[in-house]
Amino acid sequence: MSRKKQGGMELDGSLWFQKDEQKFLGGDRIALLKSIDEVGSITKAAKAVGISYKNAWDLVNMINNLADQPLVERVAGGKGGGGTTLTRYGKEVVRQYGVLQEEHRKFLENLEGRLGDTASLYRLLRRISMKVSARNVLAGTVTKIIKGAVNSEVALSLTGGGTPLIAVVTNAAVENLALKEGASAYAIIKASSVMVGSDLHGAKISARNVMCGTVAKIIEGPVSTEVDVEVGGGNTISAVITHGSSDNLGLKVGGHACTLFKASSVILGVS
Repeated sequence: MSRKKQGGMELDGSLWFQKDEQKFLGGDRIALLKSIDEVGSITKAAKAVGISYKNAWDLVNMINNLADQPLVERVAGGKGGGGTTLTRYGKEVVRQYGVLQEEHRKFLENLEGRLGDTASLYRLLRRISMKVSARNVLAGTVTKIIKGAVNSEVALSLTGGGTPLIAVVTNAAVENLALKEGASAYAIIKASSVMVGSDLHGAKISARNVMCGTVAKIIEGPVSTEVDVEVGGGNTISAVITHGSSDNLGLKVGGHACTLFKASSVILGVS
């Protein structure tokens, strides 16, 4: 069951009966039971819900095995040549599921009203569900685009504020991503592309992106050291550097550090 929300978001929920740590009855299986009750034939019921006859019988057998008493029974012989029907208990279970399903629908409607406009929540979920290998994925808004003959310089104001981020991408990428001022975008930077410095204030360097803050975490591995630096606005930059570099810089959790990365090392993405 799902309900459309503004901004492309859907509230979705599945209602299941569970027994002995196994899914026992859900909407699809209840639909099969209701169809059996209506047509009196497992063959016709299977066709109505779009599954094979064998699959239908396997489900019925599993349901009967897990239930305290059978929900489905086969009726042999008789004027109609026999068939399949629900037991009184099976009919009651279907009725009870219907009551729960109606209450579930009301719950989702009530939740919609309490959530209001979910556009911002939708954007957040899209960001955190994105799967990339790079350690650094930062959300922001395009503030300026300077086009050159081949490449474009794109300025990104990060969510939460802080130092603007600069990326250099091809003009074709700008067009393919439909980038423009005011558009939302993601900056993706591999941790191995990030350099770390302990005191860069006033230093002249070629890297366009210099973000300073507080060392939040240091993880020493068998080959390299990972350094996480909180750079403000809730944003954290991860860098992977050598043990020797970490020792020479005297990095400590809670200490000051700056992260550096080239504009050409930034990959831009949109959702």
